[in-house]
Amino acid sequence: MSMLRREFLKGTGLAAAGLVASPAILRHTALGQDAPILIGSLHDQSGPIAATGVPIVNSLILAVEEVNAAGGLLGRPLKLVHYDTQSNIQRYTQYAQQLALKDKVLVVHGGITSASREAIRPVFGRYKVPYFYNTLYEGGVCDRNTFNIGTTPAQTVEKLVPYAMSKWGKKAYIIAADYNYGQITAKWMTKYVRDNGGQILSTDFFPLDVTNFGPTISKIQAAKPDIILSALVGGNHTSFYRQWASAGMKSQIPIASTTFGLVNEHTTLDANESDGILAAYGYFEELEDAANKAYVTKLKQRFGADMPYIGEPAAGSYEGFMLWVEGVRKAGKTDREAVTAALESGLSIMGPTGKVVIDRPTHHAVRNAYLAEVRSKKFVVLETYEQQPPSDTAMVCDLVKNPGDNKQYVIEI
Repeated sequence: MSMLRREFLKGTGLAAAGLVASPAILRHTALGQDAPILIGSLHDQSGPIAATGVPIVNSLILAVEEVNAAGGLLGRPLKLVHYDTQSNIQRYTQYAQQLALKDKVLVVHGGITSASREAIRPVFGRYKVPYFYNTLYEGGVCDRNTFNIGTTPAQTVEKLVPYAMSKWGKKAYIIAADYNYGQITAKWMTKYVRDNGGQILSTDFFPLDVTNFGPTISKIQAAKPDIILSALVGGNHTSFYRQWASAGMKSQIPIASTTFGLVNEHTTLDANESDGILAAYGYFEELEDAANKAYVTKLKQRFGADMPYIGEPAAGSYEGFMLWVEGVRKAGKTDREAVTAALESGLSIMGPTGKVVIDRPTHHAVRNAYLAEVRSKKFVVLETYEQQPPSDTAMVCDLVKNPGDNKQYVIEI
């Protein structure tokens, strides 16, 4: 965090409370005397998930500032109320209650891991606060109060696995984080490997605090797979890629990952540790279209050295916020039911990732997906898949027929 931003937080008294709002957001008097519309944010700004959380919050700040600079929303300014959840699930639950009951925000954008989402999603359902989860995840959430803007396995993993198999071979070894995201994503990896005539040699799961992968590397060496499929999560798991290269294995067995780059691994690791790794997401900072270039330029100008690599969670959060704004504009009011109906109407935006539209039956996004390879600490986009539907979640979720549904399904694979 820059000195300027530290001084701002200190001066407003928000740092100690865990609240973050940009100066432009707080200076709402230029937009009129009406009370600001409060927007909730729950994202990790410290702890092992912070590398993902920092660009998310920066994107939300930028989005709020852009709306305010254009005159606000329904003639009122917006104010971001953010709590640093510190990579701690108990903090998520605590601050979710605070946003709903004390701060009385009108919408919340929050959660990075699936565990954090499932800790707070019921809170916002109970208190009828619309909730946007903007991070890629394993699929299956079916909840009319929740909008899932990030990609699901059918949009990305389904593209990544056959591409990697056609490039490198059919025998795969899966390594994944030991919580619902990693466990369910590993099942999707297994399905797509088998669907494409391949074989899973082994699947290993690791708690988020694991940093020593020596025994696992020995197991992989003995198994002799053609490919490693990785769904490792967070800063601690970055150790695997460094240890893999140090063991001399990177040139022997390649890696395709559903998570690599989300905590800036490709920028923090040496090129010889990360070059050649494949990933598939709904967004890469390196996308060449004009809308994305403008978004990246504004973020880097606004935050300078405080702006790390911009991945799908950040771009998805910007787009999730702008979808909600357009929903309010179409509804003409901030009422939850009216805005939900507007979002379900086929409303779409053109964001840094391309066109994004809400799929009414699942409350997930129909969006572009991209497959890329790391080269010299940057992603090079190899394939583009336009307007991919959340077909995995559609197998279990239909909020048109069952609007009262409110759970995460484990999709039978």
